[in-house]
Amino acid sequence: MAVSETPQGPLSGVRVLDLSRILAGPTCTQLLGDLGANVIKIENPASGGDDTRQWGPPYVMDAEGNQTDLSAYFMAANRNKLSVALDIATPEGQAEIRRLAGHADILIENFKPGGLARYGLDYASLSKTFPGLVYCSISGFGQTGPNASKPGYDLLAQGFGGIMSLTGEPEGAPMKVGVGIADVMCGMYATVGILAALRHKDRTGEGQHVELALVDAQIAWMINEGVNYLNSGKVPERRGNAHPNIMPYDVYQTSDGHLVLAVGNDSQFRRYCGFLDLAHLAEDPHFATNQARLQNRAALDAVLRPAMAARSTAEVIAGLEAQKVTVGPVQTLDQVFASEQVAARQMQIDMQSEAGPVHLIGNPLKLSRTPATYRKAPPRFGADTQRVLSAEDPFTD
Repeated sequence: MAVSETPQGPLSGVRVLDLSRILAGPTCTQLLGDLGANVIKIENPASGGDDTRQWGPPYVMDAEGNQTDLSAYFMAANRNKLSVALDIATPEGQAEIRRLAGHADILIENFKPGGLARYGLDYASLSKTFPGLVYCSISGFGQTGPNASKPGYDLLAQGFGGIMSLTGEPEGAPMKVGVGIADVMCGMYATVGILAALRHKDRTGEGQHVELALVDAQIAWMINEGVNYLNSGKVPERRGNAHPNIMPYDVYQTSDGHLVLAVGNDSQFRRYCGFLDLAHLAEDPHFATNQARLQNRAALDAVLRPAMAARSTAEVIAGLEAQKVTVGPVQTLDQVFASEQVAARQMQIDMQSEAGPVHLIGNPLKLSRTPATYRKAPPRFGADTQRVLSAEDPFTD
């Protein structure tokens, strides 16, 4: 979807008061904004705003070559928002939050559990005055449980929630995922929960508390490995890029690089072996079925890896694609964003910010009638403070 100056989308008219910072909450509110919601982001003037404004380089440089507060990290999750500098630790700031909440459909925050109660801005306090408010709280471990008071960071969630124990080479150290995936996925779950609560509000007029924990969300997307453990009692092991339930499904070295191979069933395995001139493997009872291949993983790999390494990446990809076997390249980001596929899917977008042009990742949702729109570039800190705080209706564009 092209950059648009006209508010539209399935959530057009929905009003979001965003008291979150860093990644999980901002991921959620950016997605709501892309879908048409009006989002006001509250930033702490004492700290210079969202922590991620300082998480660079890179930064956008202004026309004079000066560094701005638009770090790439901040811009990744903060388009389609207004920025308001407001100190909620002051009585004036608290009163303004209550005023804004009175105009909002949704409030989202990621303070430590109980952190907003001292200001009278927690769900219990605000819901008395605004019973229709959908109030979303995100924290590291949730509002309950023995760890509720502990801080929440993506790395901590990945460690506590188990994904690090599964990631990395078999003999290597536990490894986090390359991006803040626990934060991002928590933001995605938050979006789903908020939309479900809005649906309930549409029917009944009732708001509610939507509450998430980074660790809960990370455990939820352990999917097959988590359920494998629950039903077997066997703690999964690190396998590098290999799959616990499918073989061969891995990254393989070629004569000039690496590629991804995903053989999803036995008929694909037969065609794969035929391409490698190893057709006899598909007839061998040690390898003929996926279950047998898993039991004899090491022995099969000892044959497949040299055969793959003797061929070029291009040769293997072309040959296996012709055989309808799933295969693909391992691309670096310069290759990713230069690809025709990214252009066709509009997964890179260019916007004009107050500081100059910025380049962002597009929204993956493709809605045929109400597509995502990109109406506002990531804002400078406090850029909309005066207009929002002086407006009778602060959410009016």
